Amino acid sequence: MQKKILLFALTLMMASILQVNAQYAKQDSTYKKYFVGSTFLMLGNFIPNDRNPPHFIQLNVGYRITPKDVVFLELKRSRFAYPLGIPWGKSFDAPGENYPGHVRQNVIGLAYNRFWWKGLYTAVHAMNAFQRYYDEDNKKITNGFTLFMTYRLGYQVKLFKNRFFIEPSIGLTHWPIKTNTPQPFEEKESKWPKYFGFEPGLHFGFNF
Repeated sequence: MQKKILLFALTLMMASILQVNAQYAKQDSTYKKYFVGSTFLMLGNFIPNDRNPPHFIQLNVGYRITPKDVVFLELKRSRFAYPLGIPWGKSFDAPGENYPGHVRQNVIGLAYNRFWWKGLYTAVHAMNAFQRYYDEDNKKITNGFTLFMTYRLGYQVKLFKNRFFIEPSIGLTHWPIKTNTPQPFEEKESKWPKYFGFEPGLHFGFNF
């Protein structure tokens, strides 16, 4: 399923970039300080997957301190059943690599975007994930916590006189803090790095 989501995201990213020159051909006179948004990756919820349904939702609420400096709050909820350090390839979400159960998490994050040239930006995301571990019988084992740090390079495309925007990006995520992981889950994770690269992003939002 994740491979299908990645292909879909990359297709939308390419389509977005084709519009960039037209969107920034004129001086921006529609600057707005606030926005709400999410990510198109939520469409992965509609891809049939009985084994590892993501149950993924995300809400972003942001404020533009200046035209170049942006902060926003990220609220996420998701489920996953495989070590997050598995890179793209044949092992990603493959049978035998998954947890003996799954993880559900609620995430509260804070992000900062810095715009450098037109819509080109870099970003840092600090995400606090409050996790619940479940066994294969869907019985709760314990609670855990992970701090995820993500670093992104992206481009914002403005649409409909800057009422809406989309932001294709690519990122690197690592988790410097991870606590209370059950031993059977830790055994699966120990085979893989504590980071994940080339992570696609495709945020969208409404400005007001």
